[in-house]
Amino acid sequence: MEHPLFLHHQVLLQESAAACDSRGYYSVFPESASPRIYGEQAAELGKAAFEAHRGQEFELDLPGRQGSVGGEVSPYGFALDIRYPKVELDPLLAAMRTAQGGWIEAGPNAWAGVCVEILQRLNRHSFEIAHAVMHTTGQAFMMAFQAAGPHAQDRGLEAVAYAWRETSRIPRTALWEKPQSKGEPLRLEKHYRVVPRGVALVIGCCTFPTWNGYPGIFASLATGNAVLVKPHPGAILPLAITVRVAREVLREAGFDPNLVTLYAHDAADAAPQELAQRPEVKIIDFTGSAANGNWLETHARQALVFTEKAGVNQIVIDSTDDFSGLVKNVAFSLALYSGQMCTAPQNLYLPRSGIDTDRGHMSFEEAAAALGQGLGKLLGDPARAVEILGAIQNEHIVSRLDMARSLGNLVCDSQVLRHPQYPDARIRTPLLLKLDADQPDLYQREWFGPIAFLIATEGTAHSLELAEKTVAQHGALTFSIYTTSEEVRARAIAVAETTGVSLSVNLTEGVFVNQSAAFSDYHGTGMNAAANASLTDSAYVANRFRVVQWRQHSSA
Repeated sequence: MEHPLFLHHQVLLQESAAACDSRGYYSVFPESASPRIYGEQAAELGKAAFEAHRGQEFELDLPGRQGSVGGEVSPYGFALDIRYPKVELDPLLAAMRTAQGGWIEAGPNAWAGVCVEILQRLNRHSFEIAHAVMHTTGQAFMMAFQAAGPHAQDRGLEAVAYAWRETSRIPRTALWEKPQSKGEPLRLEKHYRVVPRGVALVIGCCTFPTWNGYPGIFASLATGNAVLVKPHPGAILPLAITVRVAREVLREAGFDPNLVTLYAHDAADAAPQELAQRPEVKIIDFTGSAANGNWLETHARQALVFTEKAGVNQIVIDSTDDFSGLVKNVAFSLALYSGQMCTAPQNLYLPRSGIDTDRGHMSFEEAAAALGQGLGKLLGDPARAVEILGAIQNEHIVSRLDMARSLGNLVCDSQVLRHPQYPDARIRTPLLLKLDADQPDLYQREWFGPIAFLIATEGTAHSLELAEKTVAQHGALTFSIYTTSEEVRARAIAVAETTGVSLSVNLTEGVFVNQSAAFSDYHGTGMNAAANASLTDSAYVANRFRVVQWRQHSSA
């Protein structure tokens, strides 16, 4: 008998799996925060739920609890003062392995149905999660609502759809008949079981804890694995809420809630390295620095490791028939969430001789000045600017920004802005510097945060050569080209395919290179150093489970 939650969500799963194939626009969770969609009191109740967490113990009945941890500080200028359960690994992991037994017996359809129910329940917490993300990551509220709520939920559903599609292809039984030259055919009755790898560890990041975390969480849970969520010490609350909701749904659905647990720790705690190498941990999903990602790939050898790490995203500007649209699009891409996105552009290549535009030929200096003016115009009203910029997540990014200021000639200096609601918020506008192509030691590395370089090259061919070399050596998640030439566009596509980076061509309107849509865009390719996997494709889920069979002679 099928689990009731699978029967309830079966049509949605079928539609979602079909959307994975068509790659068109598809979204289940509305990105509009309108009260007509979420209810008249949803925004108020969500904010109240967030405020109720502050200064309190976050209650989770986890095995092996020994005290509490927590030290999150909002980038908007105040401490959250939330304490989370501190747990010992031995009893926690033992409880998770015990919980997995009943989950395995339930099978793929039940896994998918329960996962969809968790996501739908999380959608009801979207306003609460938005405030939690805003005050741990620094995202502005509306971005936090959309990216950490509905967009993250869509990404989670996409992972569930892929997982369900892959696991549901495996038949439960088969009758094997081999004809014989004499007598009856040989008959075997064969039985197949989808078996998860074991405990899956999801290591959260401090900038997009849910958007980057949900694909791994739900890809593993929907393939039968127990999931241990380890948030970044600076952004625990969004994933703690997620874990609590997941545990509630699992319990209501008749499963052991210890299938999904939380491991919170202090920033100075070395235990996460021990956790990553525990023999019980068979899958790791990681988003963060190249140093930590490389360490996991090298040392967590008992696990299947998925990493998204640092990269250098680039824009090549060759020519345009809409210079105003180019400037607006690039300025917004540089300013959005203060460049603290793994997809944000850093290097902008322009020929030293200038570019052809709908305004006529523009020199390098004229184009540079126009880009600086575009940033200034976009961010000229501080009240509007802070809703685009958000806040800087931590002081390390501010220090990096201050250090970068002396690297080149200023196109647009970074300014300190005052938030009208949060006077102590860490707000900075982007820094845009001019560099020469012969300074690769400066621009062929990631400068995470609101730091970008306008690089003078010998021509578009040189720009594309530098872009290709940079992606090949250092990785990238996004690449963009502005050109009116079919030949240049073809060359840019070839660079993208050779280096394994997603390409955007001539974006001038309401879509930005930073953005990645669930069910349509592949986030990462697994073909360069920025990420060893893609969110989301079949390869992202298929190796999280194996198939074990048994067989016997059949009299049928």
